[in-house]
Amino acid sequence: MDIVWLAILGFLLTGSFILGGYDYGVQLALPFTGRDENARRQTLAALGPFFFGNEVWLIGAAGVLFGAFPFLEGTLLSGAYPLIVALLLGLVAGKSAVQLRGRGVSAGGRRVWDVLLTAGGLIPAMALGMLVGLLLTGVPLHGGHSFTLSAGEVLHPFVLLCGLTTVLVFAGHGGAFLALRAGGQVAARGAAFARRAAGWAMIAAVATAAAGTALGVRPVNAAPAIVAALALPALLAGARAALAASRPGLAFAATAAAAGLPVVATGLANYPYLLVSSVTPGAGLTLAESAADGATLQFLTGFGVVIVPVILGYQAFLWWAFRGRVAQPDYF
Repeated sequence: MDIVWLAILGFLLTGSFILGGYDYGVQLALPFTGRDENARRQTLAALGPFFFGNEVWLIGAAGVLFGAFPFLEGTLLSGAYPLIVALLLGLVAGKSAVQLRGRGVSAGGRRVWDVLLTAGGLIPAMALGMLVGLLLTGVPLHGGHSFTLSAGEVLHPFVLLCGLTTVLVFAGHGGAFLALRAGGQVAARGAAFARRAAGWAMIAAVATAAAGTALGVRPVNAAPAIVAALALPALLAGARAALAASRPGLAFAATAAAAGLPVVATGLANYPYLLVSSVTPGAGLTLAESAADGATLQFLTGFGVVIVPVILGYQAFLWWAFRGRVAQPDYF
C-alpha cells in the first residue's frame, strides 16, 4: 500500500507540474505575447477554461500528502516553510490577477495586475524548482522528523539553478500551449517565445547537471538522475524542432514531458527515501517511516479509487470541450 500511494502522489504531482506548469508559463509569456490590450486578453482567454481546474492536481497531491504521508507532510512543510509560503503567495497573486485585471478601469490599473500576474507565474515556478533541488541535495535532518533550512541551503547554487531551469521549462511549456490554443499573432508569438525559452532551458539544464556534479550532489540512485539530465535537453530540442516545423501539438507533448520529468526523476533518484539527510550520509526519512499505518491507507484507498478517475475524467472533458483555438478574447 505504501508504494501504491507513493505512485498516486507522484502521479498527482507530475500532473500538477505539467498542467500547472503551462499556467505559469502563459503568465510568464504575457509580456511577450500580449503587446496590446486585445492580445493580452486573447493570451489569457487561451488559458481561461483551464487555469483553476489545473490547480486541482496540486490540491489533490496536498491531500494525499496530508492523509497518506503525515510524517513527510509535517517534516517537509515545516522545514521548507519559506519556499512553501512563497509558492502559496505566488499562486494567490497569479490567480487573483488573472480574474481581476479585466475589471481595471484604467490602463495603469491593468498594468499593475499584469505585473502581479507575471510574478504569479515566476514565483511558483521558481519555488517548485528549488524544492526539487533541495530534495536532490538533501535537507539537514538531525534525527527525528524535523529540519530547519539555512539561507545557504536555500541559496545553494544547484538549488537556484534547478529553480531557474524549471522557470524556463515552464515558460517554454506555456509558449507551446499558446501556439496550440491561441490564434493569429498570439499563437505565432507564443511559438517564438517557446523556442527561445526552450533554448535557454537547454543551457540551464546542462549547467544544472554540471553544477550538481561539481558540487558533489549525489542522489541515492544515480541512474534516474543521469537519464533525466540527458532526456530534458533532448525533449526541449524536440519541442524547438516541432515548433519550427509548425507542429504545436507535438511541441506541447514534448514540453509536457519535460515539465513532468523532474517529479519522476527525483522520486526514483531518492527511493526508498522521501527525504535524504544532507548531514548524515545514507540516512533520511524512508517511505515506510513517512507513510500512515496500513489501516489508514486501506481506508483512504476507497477515496482514491473514486477521486483519481474523477480528476482524469474532468480533465479529459475540459480539453475536449475547449479543444478549438481561441480567436477572440472571450474570457476575462
